Amino acid sequence: MKLINVHVSVDCMSTPSLSPGLLQLLWFVRIVEAGSFAEAARRAGVTTSAMSKALTRFEQKHGVRLLHRTTHALSLTDEGDRLLGQGRHLLDSLEQIETSLAELGNQSAIGRVRITAPTAFARACIMPELPAFLHAHPEINIEIQLGDEMADLATRGIDLAIRSGSLVGLPGHISRRLYSFPWIACATPEYLRLHGVPETPADLAGHRQIGFRNKGTGQIDNWRFVSPVDGKAIRHVPRPKHVFDDGEAAWSIVRAGFGIGWAPAWLGLDDLRSGHVVEILKDWRIAEAPLSAVRLEKRHTPARTQIVMDFLAALPSTWQI
Repeated sequence: MKLINVHVSVDCMSTPSLSPGLLQLLWFVRIVEAGSFAEAARRAGVTTSAMSKALTRFEQKHGVRLLHRTTHALSLTDEGDRLLGQGRHLLDSLEQIETSLAELGNQSAIGRVRITAPTAFARACIMPELPAFLHAHPEINIEIQLGDEMADLATRGIDLAIRSGSLVGLPGHISRRLYSFPWIACATPEYLRLHGVPETPADLAGHRQIGFRNKGTGQIDNWRFVSPVDGKAIRHVPRPKHVFDDGEAAWSIVRAGFGIGWAPAWLGLDDLRSGHVVEILKDWRIAEAPLSAVRLEKRHTPARTQIVMDFLAALPSTWQI
């Protein structure tokens, strides 16, 4: 008989995907390590009875006896001594696998994340906060592609697409709603002092309007409102004096007092909060539009992508003005 004197560092209970026989073998090694059934059970978080029965089942199934049990001590049989080496080899292999998995997990938090986002949103909302994020996560490389169209994520290797509105009809994609924001009609106080304040969307026809041409459709976007009286949707077709296909350019002209524009509130949040630009027809606002992060549906999302998505979700998420 050989006295037990072995140290095993890997937790046998952390391998639930192994077959019952292999788990019982690992429990045997755990008993050897602990020096008693009671101590092995305590370390494993199970009962002494469960530990003892597991070893008994293993011995009965294979027709071997691994331990001599006495009231005060345990000792290895010759069969147990031989099998202990195999058990230790299995634990060494499992430890190497766990180390490799840990390394892979760490590596998944390192590398490039490609994002596509609407140009104006990226400039107004992402770029001001991005330097602090990059300082906090120097292991992550960011690539941002600006554009308002929905890109083919797989073909272009895009990890995340920031998009507003409905995402119906995108099979193979999943989305995470980040926040919502209002679309507002607005102008400077000076313009309204000179030209009057519209009371209804119909009054807009008598004003200078600043239009936005959608690069995807080539059309000038309509302005949308909801009647505060009966909830009826109203679509205003602007006849703009000036037209731009860039949101920031359009906002700069509104801000300069050249007319009324209709835009997402985040585009000019600082101007709105300071009163340099004011909202009109507030009672006629449509429901807030959602903004989401869209990605391809995969079984595994790299940690770096999740970190970037959490950063985007933590951007100022309320657009109250």
